[in-house]
Amino acid sequence: MKRRQKIAVLVLVFLALATIYGFWQTREPAAPKASAQQAAERALVDQSPLTTAQQLAPLAGTHDERRLAQEALRLGDFDVDQAFDNALRRARLHPPALSAEAKEDEARLQKAESLLQSDQDHVKQLTDQVAKASESKKDALQADLIQAQADVELVEDEVNDAKEDLMRAGGDLVDRIDALKKQHEESTHGTPTAVPTGPEPVEQPGVLHRAEQWKQLHDKQLALWKAKGETDAAIAELTVKHNALDAQVDAEKAAVPELAHHAKGAQTLSSAVVGAPGAAASKGQNAAAELLKKTQQLALNQKILAAYDMRIDTKKQLSAVYGQWIEVVQAHQQQILHRGLLGIVWMLGIALVGLLFSSWTDSVLRRVLMDRRQLESLRTTSRVSVQVLVLLLILLVLFGPPSQLGTFLGLAGAGLTVALKDFIVGFVGWFVLMGKHGMRPGDWVEINGVTGEVAEIGPFHTVLLETGNWTDSGHPTGRRVTFTNSFAIEGHYFNFSTTGQWLWDELQVVLAPDKDPYPLIDALHKKVLEVTRETVQQAEQEWKNTTTSREMGNLSAEPAINVRPVLGGIEVAVRYVTRANERFATKNKLNQAAVTLLGGKAEPAAPVVS
Repeated sequence: MKRRQKIAVLVLVFLALATIYGFWQTREPAAPKASAQQAAERALVDQSPLTTAQQLAPLAGTHDERRLAQEALRLGDFDVDQAFDNALRRARLHPPALSAEAKEDEARLQKAESLLQSDQDHVKQLTDQVAKASESKKDALQADLIQAQADVELVEDEVNDAKEDLMRAGGDLVDRIDALKKQHEESTHGTPTAVPTGPEPVEQPGVLHRAEQWKQLHDKQLALWKAKGETDAAIAELTVKHNALDAQVDAEKAAVPELAHHAKGAQTLSSAVVGAPGAAASKGQNAAAELLKKTQQLALNQKILAAYDMRIDTKKQLSAVYGQWIEVVQAHQQQILHRGLLGIVWMLGIALVGLLFSSWTDSVLRRVLMDRRQLESLRTTSRVSVQVLVLLLILLVLFGPPSQLGTFLGLAGAGLTVALKDFIVGFVGWFVLMGKHGMRPGDWVEINGVTGEVAEIGPFHTVLLETGNWTDSGHPTGRRVTFTNSFAIEGHYFNFSTTGQWLWDELQVVLAPDKDPYPLIDALHKKVLEVTRETVQQAEQEWKNTTTSREMGNLSAEPAINVRPVLGGIEVAVRYVTRANERFATKNKLNQAAVTLLGGKAEPAAPVVS
């Protein structure tokens, strides 16, 4: 490897590595991890039922899906509300153990609240005194009242600060949950629903679009199955918590004689409460207070059990909604699959019909009596036409009709016009050639410098049997020359078999220098006039009828003689007008006349006739 090639390879490797590094750096950022405080707040109350329903709501496409998505949002919101209420009950019943910092913040809060209550009472007392005081004492009391009100504002700030410090230290769980509940209500109840509105989206036809729709429905179904699985797992978890708390409550009831008749294992109410009044009377005031506290705790646990039952029932309904939603998506997915398979059947049928039609066309063309080359051209044209048509129909079924049909047809027409310009111009030129001043098979014409007889005129091509230039012998060369008919519009052609069939030809004779040339020149001139007299009159008359210009109308077709000295003698050239198809006959007659005038002698200085 050369040094220059090595440098190029190193540069390319460096650029590739730089591109890969840039691609890695510009990748989508990972979802930010929740902080410890956010994780703790999420652990307090499970809001995932509503979050999952909100994530699935935008996927609802049909009216049935939107109805189920709306129901899932309602049940998820209700479940989260019940979770907040249940979390508040558990926080009041089982407050968390406070750390040393939290205990200090709690003591400071209690002190601030006590001071606030004292200051508020003092403000109230001063307000009453100001209302009853005389004018002499009112000013002093008013100043004391203003100071007391300022003290109240200061203490209120201290209370709020102490509450914030206590919440940050992990204490006052009830206030934290209550704050989360307010945030939930503000963010959920104050925002519009995430369920799409309006008409159902129109399904785009085409096998590829069907496959894409099926994939989208499949992904939606997986998301719904995941949400239903999470809901069922939550039901099982809540059931376990409910059963554990139920057993705990029942055991606590059975452990208290005064409450044993509430236990599930109690036989009858009378047997359970026998002797209870005497027992209550024998106990002191502390025991009564302890019994009341225990009863209140059990009542609160009973409410928690009822909330568990309600949440389990709500989640079961939510799971059922997800199950119905999955069935709707499965039915829609089956319809899409059915239509996609129908499209594939259509493509196979189109291909089969095209194949059979092509075979039938070939069998028909075999029985047609036609030139081999023309038959092969027709067979190729028909085969290609069928294949193009089949391909277009298959593409139409595969991709579906374009959404902007007018724009598509306009662009397709413009593209075809540019691509098939020569064919379009050639087809228009065919009409020109079929006109009055066109050409017909058998005409003697000149096209783009090629002269010959017209052998065939088709819609797109014209075929000549070449005869060479007019200065040649005029015999066919055997070559068939094909021209696109666009020459009739973009180029020019000469038709010597119709109007404008005249051309100038020339007779050349070389005379010996030792003879007087003028008698022979006069004789040649008279002979040319005699032979071309009728031709000259017809040519002049046709030129006058063709042109509208006075100058062009005075053109003469009379023969012209040109004499000039050449090496070995005197050259006499006679130019005359003749018909294109009579050129060789006229020239042959004039050559014979020239030989006769020269006497036909083969002398050393005999004239040369051309």
